[in-house]
Amino acid sequence: MIKRKELDEGLEQLDKMLLEMGERVESALAGSMQALMSVDADAAAEIIHRDPELNRLEERITELGSKLIATQQPVAKDLRRVLVAFRISGDLERMGDLSVDIAKVVLRLEGQSLIKPLIDLPRMAEIVQTMIFESIQSFVQENVDLAYKMAKDDDAVDALYSQIIRELYTLMVQDPRTINQSMLLSFVGRYIERIADHATNIGESVAYLVTGRRPDLNV
Repeated sequence: MIKRKELDEGLEQLDKMLLEMGERVESALAGSMQALMSVDADAAAEIIHRDPELNRLEERITELGSKLIATQQPVAKDLRRVLVAFRISGDLERMGDLSVDIAKVVLRLEGQSLIKPLIDLPRMAEIVQTMIFESIQSFVQENVDLAYKMAKDDDAVDALYSQIIRELYTLMVQDPRTINQSMLLSFVGRYIERIADHATNIGESVAYLVTGRRPDLNV
C-alpha cells in the first residue's frame, strides 16, 4: 500500500508539472502574438528570455518519471501514463520553441509597420491556445473525446493557414516591396500550424494511454 501511495503521488506530481508546462506554453504563444501585433521587440525579447524555464520543467518531468519507473516499477496503464508524460512534455517543449520562433520574427520586424491588419493569424493562435489547454486537460482527465477533438481543431487551423498563404502570395505579386515581411508572416503561420500539430500529437498520446492503441489524428 505504501508503494501504491508513492506511485499515485508521483503520478499526481507529473500531472501538475504538465499543467504548468501547458500554462507556460499558452502564455508564450499569447505573448508572442501580442508582441507581433504591436511589433513590440521588448516583449518579444522577454518571451525568448523565459524559454529556459520551460526546458527545466521538461527535465524535471523526465527525472521524476525515470525515478518512478526505477523505484515503483509501474506496469500496464501506470507505466503508459509515465511514458506518455515523457512524450507530452517533449511536445510542449517544442511548442515553446515555436512560440519563441514567433518572437524572433518580431525582432526581425522591429521598426517596421505591418503590411496588413492581422486577422487570421490571431484567430489561428486563439484556436491553438484552446488546443493546448484542452490537450493537457484530456490527459489529466483521461478524456478520449477531448483528445479526438484535436483533429477537428487542427483541420480548422490548417484551413486558416492555407487562406493566409494565399493572401500573402497575392500581396507579394501585387507589391514586391512586401515580399520580405510577407515571408516572415508566412513563417509565423507555419509555426502556429506546427504548434497545433503538437497538440494533436498529445491527443494521440492520450488515446493511447486510455485505449492502448495510438490513432493517427494528424491526417
